[in-house]
This record gives sequence, structure tokens and C-alpha cells, in this order.
Amino acid sequence: MKKILLILIFFLALVLRFYKLEIYPALNADEAALGYNAYSLIETGLDEHRHPWPIHFQSFNDWKPGLTVYLIMPFIKLFGLQIMSVRFLPALLGALSVVLIYFLSNQLVKNNTDKMFVNWLPLSASLMLAISPWHIHFSRGAWEVNIATFFILLGLYILFLSLRKPAIILLGVVIFVASLYTYHSARLVTPLVVFGFFVLNWKHYCKYWKLTVVSVIFGILLVVPLVADLMQPESLSRAAGVGLFADPGPRSRIEEQRGEHPDYKTLPPKVLHNKATNYGLAFLDNWITHYQGEFLFLSGDEIQRNRVPETGQLYTIEILYFFFALLYLVKTSRENRASFKVIIWWLLIAPVASALTFQSPHALRSQNMIIPLTIFSALGMAYIFGMISNIKKRYITYALSSVFCLFILTGSARYLLMYYLHMAKEYPFSSQYGVSELVDYIQTKQSDYKSVIITDRYDQPYILFLFYLKYPPHQFQSEGELTDRDGFGFSTVRKFGKYEFRSIKFDEDRPLYRNSLLVGTDGEIPNEANIIQEVYGLNGYKYFEIVAN
Repeated sequence: MKKILLILIFFLALVLRFYKLEIYPALNADEAALGYNAYSLIETGLDEHRHPWPIHFQSFNDWKPGLTVYLIMPFIKLFGLQIMSVRFLPALLGALSVVLIYFLSNQLVKNNTDKMFVNWLPLSASLMLAISPWHIHFSRGAWEVNIATFFILLGLYILFLSLRKPAIILLGVVIFVASLYTYHSARLVTPLVVFGFFVLNWKHYCKYWKLTVVSVIFGILLVVPLVADLMQPESLSRAAGVGLFADPGPRSRIEEQRGEHPDYKTLPPKVLHNKATNYGLAFLDNWITHYQGEFLFLSGDEIQRNRVPETGQLYTIEILYFFFALLYLVKTSRENRASFKVIIWWLLIAPVASALTFQSPHALRSQNMIIPLTIFSALGMAYIFGMISNIKKRYITYALSSVFCLFILTGSARYLLMYYLHMAKEYPFSSQYGVSELVDYIQTKQSDYKSVIITDRYDQPYILFLFYLKYPPHQFQSEGELTDRDGFGFSTVRKFGKYEFRSIKFDEDRPLYRNSLLVGTDGEIPNEANIIQEVYGLNGYKYFEIVAN
């Protein structure tokens, strides 16, 4: 029966992650960059900026971790450069995580004396992850963080297996190292997860100390190329650009606080008000915000690309589940509680990497939180249903069970409605809608014009054009040049072939660009212009107006 239920839950996870995946949400610039760089490597052995088989991809000068590019290369080789080729593997790994959390949860309750938890906790965890807003959102797209979370989850499962089969730990090392090559946040979270597991099980690994030492050395050797690449000035510059120390607020606060003392040059102001104190407090504030109810249950991330309108990262019913999970951990025996210590540890350190940046709470960088949160949610859910099943009057049991199932169904239905119907309309710039339609139209007209001038109003338009046009990589490598970094540390490409990407100043541009197409936003193109086409996204929003000049 449990196997059948797990198969049904896995099928549900597949549907929720693959339904309309090729058109919704619209492809964003980061996804296009991953796909085009994989395509470029396949065609030429070089990335878009002429680097041979890099560990980090220069891209927009944000130096993306490279493993995701290499993982999606086989799909692009087989099926060509298209959206599904880029998104298929991340979505599949998202669905497989739903199965994987079942097996990890089985390990957590393997020695549990309460049979109810042995039977229902793994299935509850699998179901809650399958319908999780946080997990679905970042499974539906080429989000490197989703792949990294899969590797961390798989690695932890292998560590649990290694308690009975020590030799398998070498496989766990490979999986954990893979997460480090996949996403920035994993480079802090993964070592902390592994450290916590080893501390909690140090007696076991002392018995196999030779194998443990070999595993550590093996892991270090696998990480050496990554560390060497991270020490390059470009990588360090990007890390500094998003790091907590890039926020001038705490420094300004130091000056303000010291200025309030009669003599700011004395010892007390220097001891009380300094970078260590103020940035430490900023880190703690960032860390705590990831556990706040507004972020988790009400509104989610502030960044529109990372959120769904009027929806938290979790369902509101999970507040109740967390309460009963805590109640269970307090009431149960020490033996039953022991296996959950590593999950508690994971939950505590999950947002650390995100808290070290100046944008917090951040749903993308802290996405790995969803695994320990889901396990605790499932723990409370299983505890509630266990108590309900012990009620002698069956009609009360069925009634209460139906109420909780109704909460889950209505919460999921509302989330899906907000995701598919409202998100793109309320957040029309959360992804790059309209660009695919624009490229389709331009391809039918471009042979009649000498050049095509396209607004840079929307994020990194050049890479989306490269992707949709399937522009020959060898040709772009000789044409595309990155600009200097902007105020946010990013660069772009202004021109390749007959395409130029810039801010449209219609009155100034008309005399300069004869026999050209000018593509601008509604605000850039005046109403009296000779508009030959208006381009709408699938959300009904008008993104571009095209003028024949």
C-alpha cells in the first residue's frame, strides 16, 4: 500500500512540475544563459565569452557555477536548444526529491518505537514536498539552487546509509561535492550539514577512522579545482558585490553611534560600535528573518521573480503542523528524538549563506530550508493523524481527517490558481514575457532591414535573443563584447550581428537608424509613431512596440 501511495505522490509531483513547463513561467535571462552556454560548448568547445570548459561561467560577469550547464548539455544535444531541454532535468530532480525525502524520512524513523510514525511520516513528508509552494516554484525552471538542494538531500541520505554500510560514504562525498559546484549557497550550507552529521555520529566514524580520513582527503582533492577558481579576482569581486559587507548601512550606523558619544576617539565607542558588532547584528537579523511568519506563511520573498502573489513559502496550515511537531519532540523518548537532531541542525544553518548577503530573507538563496521544514511539517502532520486514528468513534476520526485533508486541498488549489492565473498578470516583469513572441515576429521581418534596435529596458535581452534565434556560437564569440560592470556588478552585450540593445530615445534615434526596426516599450515609443506591430506576452501585457524606420 505504501509503495502505491508513493508512486501516486511521485506522479503528482511530476504533474505539478511539468505541467505547461515549456511556456510558464517565461524563460528568464539566467536560464537562457545556462542553455546558450551549454549549446556553445557543444558547438565549439568554448562558452559564449570564449572560455574553454570553465568551472564558472562568466555570463553577465556574475560567474555562474558551472555544473548545471554540464548537466543540461546532454538534453540540448539530444533535443536542441529549447526551453524544455533547459528545464527538464531541474524539474525531474525536483520530482525525484519528493521520492528521496521519503527514503530519508524512513531513515529518521527506522529505530522509532512508534509504528505510526514509521508508517506515515515518510509518506507525509513526500506529499508535503510534492505540493510545497517553495519547492514547486524553484523546480519549474533552470534554478541551480534546486539541483544543489537535491544533491544535499541525496548526500545526507547516503550518510545515513553509511552508518550501516561505511564504504558508501565515498559516494556521499562525491554527491556533496557536486552541490558545491552547482550553487553558491551550497558552498557554506553543505559543509555545515556534513559537519553536524559527523559530530552527532562521531563515535561510529571513529570505528572506521581510516575510511573517514580517506573520505575527507578524497573530498578535499575534488574541491581543489573549485577553490582555485574561486580565488580568481573575478569570483571574489562578484562575491563581494552581493555580500553583507557591500551594504553600507552598518558602517553608517557605526559613525552615527560613535558621533553620539562626547568623545568618539575614546575606547568605549570603539569597543561598542565597530564592524564586528554591527555586521554581526546585521547577520543575526538577516538569519532570524528567514523564520518569521510573514516570510514563511503570508507574503514570501520580496523579489517578484521568487514569489507568488499573496502566498508564503509554506501553507498556513503548516503552522499547526510545526506546533505538533514540537510537541512530539518534547514528549517522545530520547531514542526517538535522536535521529531528528541532524534535521534540527540543518534547519538552523540552512539560511546562513543567505543571511551573509544584504538581501534577506531570500527565498532563492535559502531554498534548502524547505527540506528540514517539510520533514518537521510532516512530523506534526503524522502526529495529528496518529491522535485522530486513536479516537474510538470512527465517525469523529473520519470527520477530523476530512477537515485536515480539505485544508491541504484548498491550500494547494489556491496556490496553483495564484501561480498560473495571477502571478504573470500581477507581476508582469517577474520573468521575461513577450521576448519569445518578439523574436518570432522579428525573424519574419529582419531580412528586409539593415539593423534591429531593441530596448534594454528588460533584463539582459541579448542572451534571450541568442537563445531563441539559436544564433551560431562561433559567430557570436567573434562579435559579442561585454560592457563594464554596472552599479550592481553586472555586464551585458550591446551588439551582435544586426541586433543592437540600448535604451530607445525615439526622436534621437530616428535620423540615425534608417532602414531599421526600432523595438521599444510603450513609454519609449510615442503614439504617433509608425507602429507596425505590438507585442504581447501570454499574460496579455503589452511589452513591446515595433516601428519601421
